[in-house]
Amino acid sequence: MPLLDTPSRPAATRPGASAHSHGMPFVPDQSRAERRRSFRAADFPRPSGREEEWRFTPMSRLAGLLDDAPSERSLEWEVTGPDALRVSRMERSALQGWGIPAPGDLAGAVVTTQATAVTVLEVPTGVELTEPVRIRRTGSGGRTLSHVVLRVGAQARATVVLEQHGDTAYGEVLSVLAGDGADLTLVTVQEWDATAVHVGEHDVVIGRDATVRHIAVTLGGSLVRLSTNASYAGPGGSFEAYGVYFADAGQHLEHRLFVDHEAPMCSSHVEYRGALQGDSARSVWIGDVLIRAAAEGTQTYEINRNLVLTDGAQADSVPNLEIETGQIRGAGHASATGRFDDEQLFYLQARGIPEQEARRLVVRGFFADIIAKIPVAEIQGHLTQAVERELAATDTCGDASQRQEGSA
Repeated sequence: MPLLDTPSRPAATRPGASAHSHGMPFVPDQSRAERRRSFRAADFPRPSGREEEWRFTPMSRLAGLLDDAPSERSLEWEVTGPDALRVSRMERSALQGWGIPAPGDLAGAVVTTQATAVTVLEVPTGVELTEPVRIRRTGSGGRTLSHVVLRVGAQARATVVLEQHGDTAYGEVLSVLAGDGADLTLVTVQEWDATAVHVGEHDVVIGRDATVRHIAVTLGGSLVRLSTNASYAGPGGSFEAYGVYFADAGQHLEHRLFVDHEAPMCSSHVEYRGALQGDSARSVWIGDVLIRAAAEGTQTYEINRNLVLTDGAQADSVPNLEIETGQIRGAGHASATGRFDDEQLFYLQARGIPEQEARRLVVRGFFADIIAKIPVAEIQGHLTQAVERELAATDTCGDASQRQEGSA
């Protein structure tokens, strides 16, 4: 399957379109299947912020990542793990035939237009990596663009952890290709400095009878927008996407999921959980699932849960399910946003646990199920401690608020 651009259909051929659209060149896309994909930045108009895929994003804070201009810097890489992992640099033209999906928005197309050299991480066919691969990437200012391809061969098995640190404006495209029967767990951890901006697109292609688990943990950065797109190259594939995010005052953390069921007898499960604290803390979760007419026997479910810890924080959660065939095993979605469960707090306090400690226990349990899915004990422990530090900040804010109320 070659590298392929997918232009939108002409206006006259779209559902509900006509030759005259009141001055607009085309009607808005009615389905995720209609949206343009291209490797060329010139194929995308510059968004105004009113478009469906950009309306939640603070456009003024994107730090030039929509500008079709060369990268200013590069990230510093530190790779540890089994020698069987192959790391190389290749021209994108040499990857024809690999089936790499084209980006789905301008930010991704800027990366593939400007970053003509691609970093390739490859696990050979039939190889099982007995230890996780850990890749630490550190920014040092400026504007950074990079395209990375992670290719896991047929019947291969691997766990890969990508950790992001430092300060930069980072435009990223990560193309993940899982061969037939492959098993991949991919963990991405965003612990950027407080001023960093990260706009990333992760495109996952799941082969026949392959399994991919994508786990995103976002704690740092001023603005982080991650778009994860999954598609199936054959029947029997399984995709699981899990996420944890904790937004502090002034942070904007946005996660967008699109699962494109185009092959029969495939499954997907999406589960993201977020907590927010502080004035103007903002999180956005968009979960789009499309079951095409050919995807009979599909099983899919998605859920997003948000816990708002303080006043002034806002969580937006939009699950979308589009079904083109009735011949499926099951499909559903759910979304919930709220404050602490009073019954849980009462139960814990009735057993002598102070209120602040009870709140910590509730939040710790809220995230525990997702963190436990990361198959690297050191990463689990580190993230648990990171959540504890966030909660300590919440306690400090709460104490300060109580002192102000007491002195009023």
